[in-house]
Amino acid sequence: MTDTTTLVRLMTWLSPTFPVGGFNYSHGLEQAVAQGLVTTQTSLEDWIGCLLRQGSAWNDAVLLAEAWRVAASGKDLSEVSELAEALAGSSERRLETVNQGGAFLAASRAWPLPVHEELGEGAAWPVAVGAVAGAAGIALQPALAAFLHAFAANQVQAALRLMPLGQAAGVAVMAALEGDIGDVAAEAARSSLDDLGSSTLNAEIAAINHETLNSRIFRT
Repeated sequence: MTDTTTLVRLMTWLSPTFPVGGFNYSHGLEQAVAQGLVTTQTSLEDWIGCLLRQGSAWNDAVLLAEAWRVAASGKDLSEVSELAEALAGSSERRLETVNQGGAFLAASRAWPLPVHEELGEGAAWPVAVGAVAGAAGIALQPALAAFLHAFAANQVQAALRLMPLGQAAGVAVMAALEGDIGDVAAEAARSSLDDLGSSTLNAEIAAINHETLNSRIFRT
């Protein structure tokens, strides 16, 4: 595909309007805000940046890259799919990744590929995106950058609903994270499954505790 076609397709697949239900999930951010762990523009930027560099978003990028390579080579995706689901740190995180992955596979059947039949109706979110992108011939690093940008943007959108944070502050956070998104995409493109690992314990604990929050807007 041409660079323009790749860009347009990635913008479609990872747009907030693509029907994967991303707006339903805060990735534990709602609990973090309730606990006072994220209260300002600066702490939001730090929170998302840590997830990108050394948290769940990094692991998702590594899994996406592996699924891309497997699908591009026409090999069996079952192992990486099972691993991605097993790495979800809580029942809510598993719900988030499986539901979004299944919804992405269903919606992306508008561009039918054999990988859709292989994965059926279920795969973790990064595996679904990586596998379809790889099978469609979309370059890995742009796919990673678009995926990570969508993750960060979804976190900012959740924060705008949870915190006294204006649109201008949200845009400033996205601007500040551009370098992280590009760097992590480039690093993940060179990664292997040996690079999986995270150290964002507060984020994992927040995701686990979220299901006990008395009043909540988001599913995770």
